[in-house]
Amino acid sequence: MTAHAFHSLPALRRALRRLCTAHHMPVETRARLVLSATMLARPEIRAGRQVAVDVTREYGPDDAVHLTVTLRSPMAPAPLRPTELPLTARTTPQGAVVWHLIFAAPEGAPAPELPAGAPHMNGSGGTLRATGTASGDEAGEGAAKEEAAASEEELRAVVARLDQLTAEHQHLKHELAETNSGVLALYVQLEERDEQLRTAHGQILREIEDALRPPPLVIDGLELAVHYAPADAHAPTGGDLYDWFLLPDGTVHITIIDALGHGIRSTRSALNVTHAVRTLALEGHPLSSIVERTHDILVPFDPDIVATMLLARICPATGELRLANGSHPPALLSRADGTTHYLEVRGRGVGYPLPGSERVLQERLADGDLLVLYTDGLTESRRDPLEGEARLVKSTRRHRHRPTEEIPYAIADDMHTVILHPDDTLALVVRRTGAAAGPAPAPE
Repeated sequence: MTAHAFHSLPALRRALRRLCTAHHMPVETRARLVLSATMLARPEIRAGRQVAVDVTREYGPDDAVHLTVTLRSPMAPAPLRPTELPLTARTTPQGAVVWHLIFAAPEGAPAPELPAGAPHMNGSGGTLRATGTASGDEAGEGAAKEEAAASEEELRAVVARLDQLTAEHQHLKHELAETNSGVLALYVQLEERDEQLRTAHGQILREIEDALRPPPLVIDGLELAVHYAPADAHAPTGGDLYDWFLLPDGTVHITIIDALGHGIRSTRSALNVTHAVRTLALEGHPLSSIVERTHDILVPFDPDIVATMLLARICPATGELRLANGSHPPALLSRADGTTHYLEVRGRGVGYPLPGSERVLQERLADGDLLVLYTDGLTESRRDPLEGEARLVKSTRRHRHRPTEEIPYAIADDMHTVILHPDDTLALVVRRTGAAAGPAPAPE
């Protein structure tokens, strides 16, 4: 089969357009084919080399048209490269470029009969060639009009396709805007729901924390106040607990507990220690034995329990203070005259070897004296207990003249300006305000 050779781009474009029109090829596909062939042929024709085009035609299922268009440049120094073409093509080993086009002819369209002056093929395949009887100026004018009309038709098809794509783009933007609006509304609803859950969660935590606290004590001659803050803001409490109650003889008993760990598990351990101490104290056990007895009661049931404790008993009538300690930080006593010192008592807590308080320290609170009981989360937030104890002394002196109910929070606020080691924090203060009516408790 001999391919028809072309020496000019207009002739190549006219031949391809007539071929496409004869086979009812979609205008957009025709435009892509003509533009792709022009891009490949232009450098060859400008260099004075002709290009040749072969076309074969077959019919597939449902009368789909299969056209194979092959473009080659026999004199080209290198194979043609079909890169970045509007219509995808492949390259043969001989350096030709081939387009395989499959499309359905419009319903009811007659079989293609190539008109005079159009490229046509012989048999099922054939050679693309230009025929016609016009010559000279008439032929040139007719060819120019034909190419202009075809270009206009292709341009209209491109514009229509662009309009369609623009409309689809606007539709997608509208759908996206509606989707974003729905997502935003859902996000707002989720935020509102999350805020409701946080509020409900916080309320539950406050109720749990309040349930763990002993009821307030109103004692003639004494003022008590406490501040507690868990290490985890989302946990109801940790291992730091306190308890206070009146003994039958009128003495105020105070227990400060720091159970190992954080969260509910440590809370359970601290509650067990608190209940054991309260039971032993109300049964009349001496203060000196309560730490050891608490260990003996709890360890057989909970071998992993570890807790420190500080026990204080204060007689409102006389101001007598007794302290027992089980591995806990010492209490701080701030006198009305401004002097301040720690009340050191050695001992080992629940879960420690050889548990118990080595002795019971005795002091006396005068009017205006302030006693500060706390857990190590107050003084070890910067990882240096000694530095923390020094700052606690300064903070207590600074705030000791404030109303008693404000002092624990003010001290904690001072101590936690820098937190390198977050931990549960408990600060409890007792101020003696004057002699209280009632007899002094009997000595142990």
